[in-house]
Amino acid sequence: MVADGDRHWFEDLAEHMGPAYLRYSFTKGTTSEVDFLMSVLNLHPGERLLDVGCGPGRHVLEFARRGIHVVGVDISERFVDVGTEMARRAGLDERIRFLRADARSLHSDAATGSSPLDPLPEAPFDAAISLCQGAFGLGGPSAAEDPQNLAADEGVLAGMNSLLRPGGRLAVSAFSSYFQVRWLESGDVFDAASGINVESTEVRDPQGRLAAASLWTTCYTPRELRLIAERVGIVVDAVHSVAPGAYAAAEPTTDSQEFLLLGHRSADSGAFSPDQGFG
Repeated sequence: MVADGDRHWFEDLAEHMGPAYLRYSFTKGTTSEVDFLMSVLNLHPGERLLDVGCGPGRHVLEFARRGIHVVGVDISERFVDVGTEMARRAGLDERIRFLRADARSLHSDAATGSSPLDPLPEAPFDAAISLCQGAFGLGGPSAAEDPQNLAADEGVLAGMNSLLRPGGRLAVSAFSSYFQVRWLESGDVFDAASGINVESTEVRDPQGRLAAASLWTTCYTPRELRLIAERVGIVVDAVHSVAPGAYAAAEPTTDSQEFLLLGHRSADSGAFSPDQGFG
């Protein structure tokens, strides 16, 4: 699911942090975020959810506590292992499965009709999420063939859409370009052409040891979110202003840290068939 030699810069960061990732303040609003998402995604016990870029699985576990069957996908083997152990300790492993995969290439291959997640008995999903820049918006240096830095995030959205049932719902958060430029921190570098912000910081491991890190985040405006989602066939329902732990149906502003895109797969996309792959 992740080819050798294709190691993502985030994997070293996740390997260092491990469960210490869950100590950061932005992870503390999980319950209220899931409260809102259960409502707007119209999720009910027994339904199936795909969490793309799930990290150690804080949202995965909270949805499972509410009776949702969840598959969590992350590029970090370390985070997959942490999430799997947390699910086992919580007694939720019957409702949860973690997989290591590259979220940029989840969509089915047009030539072979297969997906990196084949076979995936949980598909198609009733809903899919990608939150907190765990996959969508997890930026990196722009490639010469993709100077606008769209291919990676377009791949994430296309894969999520292809794994939904027709009418299945989707929620994706993205950091706000407006907020980032307005409150640019000392040492941060924001590239206006690609929308990438690079933050120089330090992260701790479970023993409290620090390591220097560069965080690459692709930022968006509401208009850009709508355009990239529609480009891969997602029907956009709304874009809200949100902040970690403060998800609500609020009109987009220049003052919020993040935007939350809500959409669904078109009902006329055709019925899901394992023989046709996930596209």
